[in-house]
Amino acid sequence: MATLGRRDFSRGALAIGALAWLPMNSGSALAQAKKGGALAYATVSGPGTLDPHVSSSLVELEVIHNVFEGLVALDGQNATKPMLAAKATPSADSKAYTFELRRGVKFHNGDELTSADVQASLERYQRVSPNASALADVERYEAPDPYTLIIHLKVPNYVLLDAMKGPIFPFMILPASQKDKPARSVDVIGTGPFSLGEWVKDSHLVIKRFDGYAPDMSSPGRDGYAGRKTAYLDSVLYRFIPEATTRIAALQTGEVQLASTIPTELRAQVEQRPELAIREVFPLGGSYIIVNSQHGPTANVLIRRAIGAAIDINEIIDATGGINKPNPWMSFPGTPYYLGDAAPTPWYDVKSADKAKELLKQAGYNNEKIIIETNSNYQWMRTTMLVVAEQLKQAGMNVDVQVVDWTTNAAHMQQGSGDWNLSTTLFGPEHILGPSPWRPLIYAFSSIKGDDALDAAYKEFFAGADLEKRRAAWLKIQQIVLGDAHMIKIADSGRLSGYAKKLKAQSDYAGILQLWDIYLE
Repeated sequence: MATLGRRDFSRGALAIGALAWLPMNSGSALAQAKKGGALAYATVSGPGTLDPHVSSSLVELEVIHNVFEGLVALDGQNATKPMLAAKATPSADSKAYTFELRRGVKFHNGDELTSADVQASLERYQRVSPNASALADVERYEAPDPYTLIIHLKVPNYVLLDAMKGPIFPFMILPASQKDKPARSVDVIGTGPFSLGEWVKDSHLVIKRFDGYAPDMSSPGRDGYAGRKTAYLDSVLYRFIPEATTRIAALQTGEVQLASTIPTELRAQVEQRPELAIREVFPLGGSYIIVNSQHGPTANVLIRRAIGAAIDINEIIDATGGINKPNPWMSFPGTPYYLGDAAPTPWYDVKSADKAKELLKQAGYNNEKIIIETNSNYQWMRTTMLVVAEQLKQAGMNVDVQVVDWTTNAAHMQQGSGDWNLSTTLFGPEHILGPSPWRPLIYAFSSIKGDDALDAAYKEFFAGADLEKRRAAWLKIQQIVLGDAHMIKIADSGRLSGYAKKLKAQSDYAGILQLWDIYLE
């Protein structure tokens, strides 16, 4: 029986080899850290919801991961580390997982965290989350005392902890009082180092230091999304500024000290100021064209494949700029599930209008309108879809481009709502983890329903007792998702942010915004 303890990671945890994103060595920096100050952060959009169980958009998760916490989390090497749990122990047959909770952890409302809160949160997750299938094999929960929860499974699951550490649709723990709240309707009460202050939709949001926070004192310091977290800042103001030039101007005037998503061609406007700098993170995610598998002409697999055949990856990369590297797979080089040259990838970068026309003819395409939806907040997304529109027109498709705000665009993809056939987004950092956290994104964003082959491949993955069996299942999954053009991979991508040099101790870990341990000089 392997126990996932504070200094003893389970043998099932995925530790990255060639690509290990380590947190910065911040001991000396944090020795000089001072408490106080208000950070202003310019981001592209406000969150649509702060309900962690249904959230996958970056602008939501950038708040959520500072307010809520889960039983386990990614550490600085992308392995599984306890967070609210002191220990996580799988049974010998991987049909039961025992979580021993840290004692004295408080919610923002002052109540102590107990196993009743954990059970209620997991039961709610099963009811509302797009990733509920991760708990589909739960037979029952057992809470023998206030600080112990046991998950009993119907069948072995060797990767449950990997699923539970994922930062997308995160398994955050809420007070038991939130159990029956519908999706997107929870009170924003977590155990994290910051609590929610003011939230004015379409304007700004404030989080405040939670002085009742109980850090993990067994950890020497920050460690990915886990470790000992210290909140130095009094508060953080999220300002919603869609235009990149306006975000940069706010940084230059000192109105904000941190600005997200700086276009590559504008980075000099930041770097030319001696008091400002650029932070570059790569790889942070993968960019994809999302194809709605349930709507109109793209419900036809031959039309989806025709769209894939028409795509010229280099044209898109050249037009959008940024930090991008072609990669046909859904996992990164150097990570356990990257397949490299293990199999051909005939779906990637076909760039053949003739092949697309041939597939359209086979599909019986009759000039039906293909609706492309993009947004006004992310310039690279808008540019990507304008380039794609021209590529599809050259292949003889009738294309209509519609531009909405990012919150609407993201909600349509997450929920399968709206009137669209193609859109685009960047998935990260679940790229590090492989198939388990990909599952809800694949099914939800592409609106996949009733695909027996995909369901069977995932069943093989979760039943795989060793990595090679799981890698074989992951190959089948990608051959379906990418080969049938439910998603069309563009490239592995990075991100630039701008910041004032007086903002100290930012982590080098390539994850979602972490506001603990940083401070203003």
